Amino acid sequence: MTTTRRPILAAIATPLAILLAACGTDGTAEGDATLEGEPIAEIAPPAGQQWTDTVTVTEGDGYVLGNPEAPIKVVEYASLTCPACAAFATDGADQLKEEYVNTGRVSYELRNQIHGPHDLMLARLVRCGQKEAYHPRSDMVWKNLQAVLQPVFDNEQAFSQALQLPEEQRFVQAAQVAGFYDFFSRFGLSRDEAQSCLADFSSMETIAANSTQQSNEFEVTGTPTFFVNGQKLDVNRWTDLEPILQQAGAR
Repeated sequence: MTTTRRPILAAIATPLAILLAACGTDGTAEGDATLEGEPIAEIAPPAGQQWTDTVTVTEGDGYVLGNPEAPIKVVEYASLTCPACAAFATDGADQLKEEYVNTGRVSYELRNQIHGPHDLMLARLVRCGQKEAYHPRSDMVWKNLQAVLQPVFDNEQAFSQALQLPEEQRFVQAAQVAGFYDFFSRFGLSRDEAQSCLADFSSMETIAANSTQQSNEFEVTGTPTFFVNGQKLDVNRWTDLEPILQQAGAR
């Protein structure tokens, strides 16, 4: 067994009943003097665009929304199966994008922490196709989280059986059991394209390996976990994150 396959096989083996164990951090609102800064002037986007039209994929497979040179850089480690991440997407992500990312002062990078095989499949599907689809699709998963996850738990036996199929078939069939094709088709991803992405076992391994490596390197033990300018924060709610951004100069 190669080292690149260990993370993905570990994710597949995780019982569905414990997949939410890593979701949620006991965040408290703690700022830091190193993030204090003078007010930053707005930075104009390229002509004819808004900063929320700009997406950059990083070497770490993160998807940066907004000005890639923004002086304030927000990174969120998130799971697409995490209720706390869904709460942030519902309560704060739109405001973060509209009032902060669009000013050019702040960029917003999402990175996936994988909490199980269905999470890995969702992470692949939000990446499928154009990079600009990543953030909107992630938001749609979080804002419909119960509807997305319920078929997985209702059909746990069939889902688990699908994961025993050969590599190029297992996620393709598991997505059928989970109803993922119907869900993503509502947001512009065709079944053929989705199946092609899920049949690419190597790309799934890469997502899982990045999740494991970065979680270990940066001590990301739960989701959502936020970093601002490389500093890990003890917050997981928008009402606690926004004052830190303002303190850092996004005002």
